[in-house]
Amino acid sequence: MLPKLMQKDTVYICSPAKAIDENSISFAGSLLAQNGYKVELSKNVLGQHNYFSGTESERLSDLQYGLDHPSAKVILCARGGYGCIQLLEKLDWTKFKENPKWIVGFSDITVLHLALSKMGIPSLHGTMPLNFEKNSAESFSTLFSALKKESYSIHAPYSEYNKPGKVQAKIIGGNLAIVHAMLPNLDKSFFENNILFLEDVGEHLYQVDRMFFGLKFIGALDSISGLVIGGFTNILDTETPFGSNLQEIISKHLLHREIPIGFNFPSGHLNDNQAIVLGQTSLLEVSVGETKITHF
Repeated sequence: MLPKLMQKDTVYICSPAKAIDENSISFAGSLLAQNGYKVELSKNVLGQHNYFSGTESERLSDLQYGLDHPSAKVILCARGGYGCIQLLEKLDWTKFKENPKWIVGFSDITVLHLALSKMGIPSLHGTMPLNFEKNSAESFSTLFSALKKESYSIHAPYSEYNKPGKVQAKIIGGNLAIVHAMLPNLDKSFFENNILFLEDVGEHLYQVDRMFFGLKFIGALDSISGLVIGGFTNILDTETPFGSNLQEIISKHLLHREIPIGFNFPSGHLNDNQAIVLGQTSLLEVSVGETKITHF
């Protein structure tokens, strides 16, 4: 369904959320050009309106132009922050569905990933221009492999909290806080028989616990066929300790499920932010010796 990125294809960069600096966009443009791709910048990619890259109407116009773009193969979101949810109900997906293209990003871009998964259209949870200068080589190799529709695997280190198993299913999800915020727009069937991928940054342990209760109450945790936990960076505890670590909190919510659960996947708010294809069937394998996701 999605196009295979080829040499000289166009990558359209826009900023649907928080403002970004010129150097990050310049570096990203140069890197993409060096890899043989044409780069087109949205009108307000370097805009500034308070916290955002532009007014709501400016950001909406830029993203809508990307959705309707007749030749671009990729919409690369410049950064996250906050703002995509403000645009969601106003987007017109008609032309995009006729000519779908990759939407790439993470964090706040999870809003778009969830909308696309509901439509049955894959998207890419991957690095963005804000982070390009610090990203690992694997961040880019997986990004380009996904966009070129090549087979590749992501490996995660061992965790004592892993639950062994193997499942082949679609991966959905992204940033936990965004998934939780979007739960009223989702339902149990959205999670049914899918692998749930989650990552986050800067949350307190009790907030993670609370958001997992939200997933439980909607029936998501009883419906998924696997769970992938990516980077949970800069997670905070309270002055009086919560009493459980992150892995213990998550594991407790899944004690009743005999599904594969893999921790420590290198994807999320990390310099090693490897790309995960969402909304497309992939293979999750969790064992004592090896934990990996294979995209094919």
